[in-house]
Amino acid sequence: MATSEAGTLRLGTAQGRWVLLATVLGSSMAMLDGTVVNVALPRIGADLGATLASLQWTLNSYLLTLAGLILLGGALGDRYGRRKVFLVGVVWFAVASAACAAAPNIQVLVAARAVQGIGGALLTPGSLAMLQAVFHPDDRSAAVGLWSGLGGVSAAIGPFLGGWLVDGPGWRWIFLLNLPLAAAVIAVTTRSVPESRDESASGRFDVLGALLAALALGAVTYALTAAGEGLSPTVWVSGVLGLLLGAAFVAVERRAPEPMLPLGLFSSRLFTAVNLVTLCVYAAFSGVFFLLVVQLQIVSGFSPLVSGLALVPITVLMLALSARAGRLGKRIGPRVPLTVGPLVCAAGVLLMLRTGPDSSYWADVLPAVTVMGCGMTLLVAPLTATVLAAVEVRHAGIASGVNNAAARAAGLLAVAALPALAGLSGDAYRVPSAVDSAFHTAMLICAGLLVGGGLIALVTVRGNVLAPEDQPVAEPSCDWPCGPTAPPLDPGHVPVTREGPATGPATGPSADD
Repeated sequence: MATSEAGTLRLGTAQGRWVLLATVLGSSMAMLDGTVVNVALPRIGADLGATLASLQWTLNSYLLTLAGLILLGGALGDRYGRRKVFLVGVVWFAVASAACAAAPNIQVLVAARAVQGIGGALLTPGSLAMLQAVFHPDDRSAAVGLWSGLGGVSAAIGPFLGGWLVDGPGWRWIFLLNLPLAAAVIAVTTRSVPESRDESASGRFDVLGALLAALALGAVTYALTAAGEGLSPTVWVSGVLGLLLGAAFVAVERRAPEPMLPLGLFSSRLFTAVNLVTLCVYAAFSGVFFLLVVQLQIVSGFSPLVSGLALVPITVLMLALSARAGRLGKRIGPRVPLTVGPLVCAAGVLLMLRTGPDSSYWADVLPAVTVMGCGMTLLVAPLTATVLAAVEVRHAGIASGVNNAAARAAGLLAVAALPALAGLSGDAYRVPSAVDSAFHTAMLICAGLLVGGGLIALVTVRGNVLAPEDQPVAEPSCDWPCGPTAPPLDPGHVPVTREGPATGPATGPSADD
């Protein structure tokens, strides 16, 4: 067991490099899983005889438990030890991955994916929390930067690796891949990562809030998914129940002494606005990444490997240019990047309308994903930095966690609703003409969401909250109805530096999914 004291470890030491390796490998498990499963969906559906709704739940059951429990997972790490909870998450994730690989039918696969999401909610906040807790303050920014960059490499190879495995030994190997990764993470973490916790953490966990959030998301997701088969009484009951549970969640959070979601954060007009932008753009991203690989395989006849490679330019562009985009946002303010970025993404999505039965990757697909990647590069880093700058530094961790959960909830709802809105249901995802028609409708919806996100930023984002801290910066004003002031919170739930991005796309290229 490592003996280095919290907050004293240097990045240049051998132990520092081992700690960085453990956190990168741990988060890479979740990142790889997020990128390879999309590529495998058509093959999973054919092998297990799954309907489109079942394939949607293959993604959404994971996102549901991850989004609903990720803030609670961070709080558990603060209280009981970040290293301990991180290791529990890694083991949990690995066991669930083995269950996914062995699933005899789609029902077992969906259930195992939900269990896998619980493991992700435990390990994802822990990977960054350990970096923040154990490294010397002078090395924290560099450590987080290396974590982000090396994690981006995992996101970049995910589609290629997933396509190769699906084309080769089979889709079950995309889950078995997690087992050797987990073994390596456990060995390195046990040997080299010191334990850390928030000694001031006390009080009760907001278990009721977490449960209500997960149930509300689950009920609404079920209603949106089942709506593709028709608006039955079950759909209406589920939808209304989800809304009522959501209202109950808000009521509980208002009264909880230590709420999972401190509503006082939304007294900042800027924080509220940027999270609305997040909901719009990440819903669009998730819809594109979900349906594009289906379109390429079913309609255009691409192999899983080529379909996976189609998304790689987005990740490459983000790896190469995100730091520059972050500096640009700091220099000129976030309004322009948060407005122009979604509009450029929308242009890329509209270019995807050229993808069809006789599409060429070089002439039709590559230009579209390149334009979308440029827009995402311009948008993502300033978006996250603005979320953190919209609140006091002591609230940075929980603000990042809220934005992270918002991105995943947006992806969850988009994957549930888009096929129904586009007219795709049942076994129609195996019919090229039906997929092609639905894909074009869905891309128009996604482009509209992106334009909406850009317009929200244009109207609501003011000033330059990203300016260097030695320059005077006006505090974000509360021009909308304000809630109660948020109580002091420990930022250790999902610790980040003010300058560094904390979240990435909810699906596809991702920093921590």
